[in-house]
Amino acid sequence: MGTLAVASLAGTTIEWYDFQLYGLAAAVVFDKVFFPSLSELAGTLASFGIFAVGFFARPVGGLIFGHFGDRIGRRSTLLVALLLTGLSTFLAGVLPTYETVGVAAPVMLVVLRVLGGVGLGGEWGGAVRKDQPDVVPESPSAHTADL
Repeated sequence: MGTLAVASLAGTTIEWYDFQLYGLAAAVVFDKVFFPSLSELAGTLASFGIFAVGFFARPVGGLIFGHFGDRIGRRSTLLVALLLTGLSTFLAGVLPTYETVGVAAPVMLVVLRVLGGVGLGGEWGGAVRKDQPDVVPESPSAHTADL
């Protein structure tokens, strides 16, 4: 159970790190970096709108990774989901600015947030389903919602 707890902790840490990092960047710098032609308020709202796109993509990730988790196994799909989340967060940090590539910069940011949201949706659903039989072995399906 120790390895399982460490793996679950790693997934949750990546998820909340992504959440905190993007939220801070959206509030402080993304309006200037990705939306310089908009007012400060409109740029901040656009940054948080892109933040919301990632949340709307999470159920899609749960469906996609849930399907493949049933077919090829939860361990490999969890690994792919964690990599997708981590890579999308990293790539969002090294994106070129609006001044460098124009409107392609915010478009790339939207794509990365969608991919990150899909990864997070797959990670969360897969981790709960994978951990659940080990946490409550006598009646796993009765306690899934408790996790």
